[in-house]
Amino acid sequence: MSVTPHSTQRETVFSQEVITRFELYNSLFLTLPFYQVKDTGILLPFFSSHCEKGVAQLKSPSEVIESFFDEHVPGVDEREKINRLFRFIQYIERQVVLFDAIEDSSFSKLSRTDDSGTLQGLLQQVASSDEVREKISEKLKNFSLRLVLTAHPTQFYPGTVLTIMTDLIEALKTNDINTVNLLLQQLGKTPFFNKTSPTPVDEAISLIWFLENVFYYALAGIQTRLNEEFGIDSFPNQVFELGFWPGGDRDGNPNVKTNSTRTVAATLRQIIFRCYYRDYRILKRRITFRGIEEPMSRLGDLLYVNAFNPQPDAGDLQQEMIDLLQGIKDTMVKDHDGIFLELIEDLTLKVRLYGCYFAGLDIRQDSRVLRTVFQYGLKQPGLNNGLPENYSELSEDEKLKLISFNEADYPCTEETDGNTDEAMINDTLCTIRLMHKIQQQNGEKASHRFIISNCQEASDILQLMNLFLWCGWTKDNLTIDFMPLFETVNDLKNAAGVMEKLYAHPIYKEHLKKRGNRQMIMLGFSDSTKDGGYLMANWSIYQAKVELTAITKKYDIELAFFDGRGGPPARGGGKTHRFYAAMGKEIANDHIQLTIQGQTVSSQYGSIETAKYNIEQLVNAGITSALHPNHRDLLDTAHKDLISTMANESFDKFLALRKHPIFTEYLENMSPLKLLSNINISSRPTKRNAGAPLKLEDLRAISFVTSWSQLKQNVPGFYGVGSALKKAKDLGKWQDAVDLYKSSGFFKTMIDNCMMSMSKSDFRITAHLEHDEHYGEFWKLLKNEFDLTKALTLELTGNQELMQEYPVEKRSIAMRERIVLPLVVTQHYALQQLKNTTDEELKSAYSKLVIRTVYGIVNAGRNLA
Repeated sequence: MSVTPHSTQRETVFSQEVITRFELYNSLFLTLPFYQVKDTGILLPFFSSHCEKGVAQLKSPSEVIESFFDEHVPGVDEREKINRLFRFIQYIERQVVLFDAIEDSSFSKLSRTDDSGTLQGLLQQVASSDEVREKISEKLKNFSLRLVLTAHPTQFYPGTVLTIMTDLIEALKTNDINTVNLLLQQLGKTPFFNKTSPTPVDEAISLIWFLENVFYYALAGIQTRLNEEFGIDSFPNQVFELGFWPGGDRDGNPNVKTNSTRTVAATLRQIIFRCYYRDYRILKRRITFRGIEEPMSRLGDLLYVNAFNPQPDAGDLQQEMIDLLQGIKDTMVKDHDGIFLELIEDLTLKVRLYGCYFAGLDIRQDSRVLRTVFQYGLKQPGLNNGLPENYSELSEDEKLKLISFNEADYPCTEETDGNTDEAMINDTLCTIRLMHKIQQQNGEKASHRFIISNCQEASDILQLMNLFLWCGWTKDNLTIDFMPLFETVNDLKNAAGVMEKLYAHPIYKEHLKKRGNRQMIMLGFSDSTKDGGYLMANWSIYQAKVELTAITKKYDIELAFFDGRGGPPARGGGKTHRFYAAMGKEIANDHIQLTIQGQTVSSQYGSIETAKYNIEQLVNAGITSALHPNHRDLLDTAHKDLISTMANESFDKFLALRKHPIFTEYLENMSPLKLLSNINISSRPTKRNAGAPLKLEDLRAISFVTSWSQLKQNVPGFYGVGSALKKAKDLGKWQDAVDLYKSSGFFKTMIDNCMMSMSKSDFRITAHLEHDEHYGEFWKLLKNEFDLTKALTLELTGNQELMQEYPVEKRSIAMRERIVLPLVVTQHYALQQLKNTTDEELKSAYSKLVIRTVYGIVNAGRNLA
């Protein structure tokens, strides 16, 4: 396929604005004497070049490192080598930040060459036709976008570094050499990691930085443009919503307790009032006219108290703030010619968007924990209501008939420590009570969603409803949306059947009616990929969406899918907006909800400019189907059968790999998996059942994917795809597969994201394992599938290189991979040395060396974990 003129233009701009400027500023950076060893900056280019040559010659990491020191720093002992490597790492970490900042500072120039997928592109279509305007306007009346920030710990930059990056980006936009020089010096002396692990509340505060400094302005800016173009009365629903998991996600983090949830909810409230108060001070400087003093004073007092001296019994003040602003606006229009009206309207719009809560705090817990809590409740006086002792052993249909939904007010005691069953039971019951309190204080939207992870049966949702009724809630006032999360391949297959049982249940049917007949269903990419491989995970989720849409329509219920997408393609990331643009009529797509996690937060939403661009792409994708209902989004029966055949072949291939006798051993010993828990970026363990021996099912998907990305093998992002395409070829269906790639946006995006995963792989790093007595055959198994997948995806797409259609992204990845190549080599060298030494001091040093390399590698990849 040929590269478009737009791509060529963007590539030219990228070369001039990013590559050339990075080389210039990097030269300045390398001359700054940050560390004890003054020649580190001088030696680093030689070290990088030596690593490149060594890897190209397929030398082992140990050979590369040892030969470098022999040639450039002869005579140093092992401890001094480690010391020097640490110094190199410190420089390279900051080179990554410099590249990030330069790329982000050039964002407007790069994006200016391509308006496709943005709000500007959409509005250009509106201007061309009244019919198009009407279609978009109708779509927007029932469209919403909810972005949910999760606490998944793959964001390695502390707040201090993010602040420096923000200032550095601004200085680079104008090439302010003096300021850049000072900021690089500050960067050189600023720590890049925490000395201790953060608490769940610390993690929440880190992410609230993005809410306060980016999303607060970005969403309001886009909403304002939509209001101006289509009129505010065109949006009966709220178009934009923010969600928040830190402090609420217990399944993701067993260290989250009731008090964490309470503190995070209070912090979200306080920070949004501080944002309002900042805007109010601007408003007060302009609104200086007679007749408005009293409402302005009342508004100022209200905002100030809640921003800086919050009271524990404060209620939901959203409507009061709106009423005060409306009164001020009316007086301004009546008596003062409407001057500065836009400032009042801007603050009013933000209050409507964010209320007293800023972002809705989701609660999530595993179904197995919730079943334990329900069983506990059945043993308590006044709660059982006649259910038999063997309730848990009954069939699903019997359970659905017997659940009584009796209301009670069972007390609970908060426990701050321990992960025992008793502590989890108390935490669950107390959190259910707390959700009611949060709604009273911050508004219903502050915490109205309870997500059931590993949901397998309708009874999982109905039993949770009963838990709410045992904790003081009533059926008539149960302002909660119960959201099943289907994750594994098997659960996705059964999802439609589970939901039909729910929809047909009289109590749940009545509850949905009170909630506006709207059901939210979460689908998880991460665990389905770990469970069934890349192709099967994507296809299982697509099929589940089709089946769930059909069954939900049957019961006349409005459906919103919530996609649990991580950073890399292996966890549902990549060109996310293209997936939404490719949804056909068979899939509910009026409401887009997705998680934003890890480096995706800072890379795609790190500044107001980049956030607006990426949010606009999602809005554009969500309404594209209304403009082009038959555009690259429909799969006929033959194409579905072909994808299903390929997915099954891929699944079998991935399952065989998982069952390989040294699969887990290879991952544990060849990657930094066992050391990931020592990285002080997270308050949670890397796997469930932390004290037990490693089992693949207990390993968290983030740790699983991160480990493969550190190996530079990215197995979850491609393994089985080559075998699947070969199956199509063997069956004589190759031309059908080619036609499918050209005609289906869903299939094209899936293949393109797979190619992105492969472009971040480099099997040369581990090529020395080919001849390893123990791991050689397993390594060749991985390499052969990589080679097959690469060859057949290139043939399928008609390209000569991976990511040929995305030359700018391709060059950005290549540059990032080049910067961190010395880190990858160093990591594998340290892992090898770790196995070969018995000296405890050296073991500790090599472990720390491995851990430190992870930071830069993940940060540079931007969507590797």
